[in-house]
Amino acid sequence: MSLFWRMFLSNAAVLMLATGLLVGPWVTVSSTVLMHEALVLGGGLIAMLVANALLFRIVLSPLKRLTKAMADANLLEPGQRTRVTESGELAELTETFNVMLSRLETERAESSGRALSAQESERRRVARELHDEVGQTLTAVILQFKSLADRVPRALHEEVITAQEAVRSSLDEVRRIARRLRPGVLEDLGLPSALRALVTEFSAPGVTVSHRVDGSLTALGAEAELVLYRVAQEATANAARHSGASRIDLKLRAAGARAVELTVSDNGKGFHRATEGAGLQGMRERALLLGATLTLGSHGSGGTTVRLRVPLPTGGAI
Repeated sequence: MSLFWRMFLSNAAVLMLATGLLVGPWVTVSSTVLMHEALVLGGGLIAMLVANALLFRIVLSPLKRLTKAMADANLLEPGQRTRVTESGELAELTETFNVMLSRLETERAESSGRALSAQESERRRVARELHDEVGQTLTAVILQFKSLADRVPRALHEEVITAQEAVRSSLDEVRRIARRLRPGVLEDLGLPSALRALVTEFSAPGVTVSHRVDGSLTALGAEAELVLYRVAQEATANAARHSGASRIDLKLRAAGARAVELTVSDNGKGFHRATEGAGLQGMRERALLLGATLTLGSHGSGGTTVRLRVPLPTGGAI
C-alpha cells in the first residue's frame, strides 16, 4: 500500500469513527451546548488528534529511520546499509538509497585511487629530485667546505667545520625526507624489511618501537603492500609525535586464510574522534582502495589502536 493511501485511510478511519459517534445515539448536542456535551466534544477532539498523531508517527517512522541513515552515511566507512522493513514506496525509496550509496562508494574508491596514484607518482618525482639534485648539491658543498677547512687560517677553522656539519645535517634530513616520500626499501626488499626500517626510523630516546611480522606472509601484491606500509607509517608517526607514548607496537599477521591484519598500538593519551584529521582521512582513503576495514579506538589500559584488515583477492593465499 502506498504512503498516500495509508495516510488517507488512517485519517478516513478516524473521521468515520467521529461521524458515527455524532450520528449515533451516544452523542447528542443541544441547541445550547451543555457542559457535559462540551466535555464530550472536547474529549472526542483530543482523542482524534492523539489518534492522528500516533498513526502519523507509525506511518512516517520508516522515513525517520531513513533520514538518520542518510545523515550518518560516511563514504570513508563503506558497507553501511539501511535494512528494508517496509513495503511499497518506502521500500522502494530505501532500496534506491542503498543502491545510490553503493554507487557513491564505488565512485569514491575509484577517484581516491586515481588521486593516491597521482600522489605516489608526485612523491617519487620529488624524492628523486631531492636525492639527485639537492642531495648532490649538498654533497658538493660539504666537499668544498672540507677543502676550505684545510686552507683557512686557524682562527676560522672551527667556523668552517661548524658550517660543514650543518650542511651535513641538512643532507641527512633531505635523505630522510626522500626515503619517506619514496620507500625504496619497500620496492627493493619487500614489506617486512620496509616495516623494520620504519621501526628503526621512529625509535628514539624515550620511545620504544617494536614490530612483529608474520613470516608466513607472502606476495601480497604491490598495491596492498604500499597501502599497508603507508598506513603503518602514518599510524606510527602519529603515535610517536602526538600521543606522548613511550611504547609503540606494530604487528602484521595473517587473519584467517583470506586476510591480513596490520595493528599499530601505543600506550599514549588516547584518541578523541573530534581530533580526526587529514592523516586518518588519508588512511581511510587508502583502505577504500583494497576494500579493507580500518578501525580506530582506545583500549582498556589507555592509548590508541589502529587496525587495518585487508582481504586477499579471490584465489589469493597466505
